[in-house]
Amino acid sequence: MATIETLTGREKVTVQPYCEVGKAVVRLVDCGTERFLRSDNYGRSARDIPGKLSQTIQPDKAAFERLVDLGKRHF
Repeated sequence: MATIETLTGREKVTVQPYCEVGKAVVRLVDCGTERFLRSDNYGRSARDIPGKLSQTIQPDKAAFERLVDLGKRHF
């Protein structure tokens, strides 16, 4: 897992949506000197190992604010 420090927006593209994942668990992480929002994403139940962690996304404050800004402009 790595901390996302820089988040860059790209032009809109037309693609097919991904299938739904099994679940995502969002954790509010406080390391004392830094805070993060961590999203642990799990795959579908049809995977070889159901319930296995698929990926973790952990933006720092600046990257999270950029993500919120991109989402507001997009939606």
